[in-house]
Amino acid sequence: MAENKAKPAVRVEMSGIERLGLRVSSMINHPVAQTQRWVTIHRLDTDGDREWEEVMGLLSETDGIDMTFNHDESVTLKWEASADEDRVIEVDSTEEVEEVAPF
Repeated sequence: MAENKAKPAVRVEMSGIERLGLRVSSMINHPVAQTQRWVTIHRLDTDGDREWEEVMGLLSETDGIDMTFNHDESVTLKWEASADEDRVIEVDSTEEVEEVAPF
């Protein structure tokens, strides 16, 4: 009888810049941030100088984002609604509207 030998799972560690980029992206894309069109990103003790500067540099090069560097080393990002977000979509109230699942 053949034995099933499972290969051990290989865990790939994320780099500091990947981890910070993912955190910042999640904060920007959060529904509350998207509604209010601003978010404050706090620098964590685990965020290295090089990683922080790299991500802040990328954000500063992004069109449509205003950055405010706060005294507590946090950064507040603000942006305007895109043209697509400004459109008003009218829905005929007699039509049944399917609710989108939150996941």
